[in-house]
Amino acid sequence: MFDKKEDNTTSTPDVFRPAKGSAKVVIGNGVTISGEIKKADEVQIDGEADVIMKTDNLVVGATGNCKGDIETHNADIWGVFDGDIKASGTLTIQEQGRVSGKIEYQNMQIKLGGQVSGDIKLSDKIQSIKKDPKTVADDNVSLQDAMKKDGK
Repeated sequence: MFDKKEDNTTSTPDVFRPAKGSAKVVIGNGVTISGEIKKADEVQIDGEADVIMKTDNLVVGATGNCKGDIETHNADIWGVFDGDIKASGTLTIQEQGRVSGKIEYQNMQIKLGGQVSGDIKLSDKIQSIKKDPKTVADDNVSLQDAMKKDGK
């Protein structure tokens, strides 16, 4: 009567639901929001948003209209974005996407038909790894020679 019944069904994770502990924000079509979004892993905007946010991934859907100041790793724009955006990863502007304002990016991809306008700047985060030829010659010193110089 009080025996535990074994559950022989195996639960599989639902691919459409975010994993437990993930912070995903979805602003649906017809929704209007203004304010600040903090500590979101992923933000999807299908409605209208006037926001300040930092996120790992931003998706502005085909019906989305986003204004504001955004810092993100990756951005995928299907709708309209106007404002300041800094993408430290990849900024992708899809066929119907329109991005305007102050744009700073590490990598950018614009699909045929996508539009971009404003102050566009490649991020300064990538540093050249090539050295000056003079310093390369100085770096090719054996360990024994380097120790002799230090010990004199």
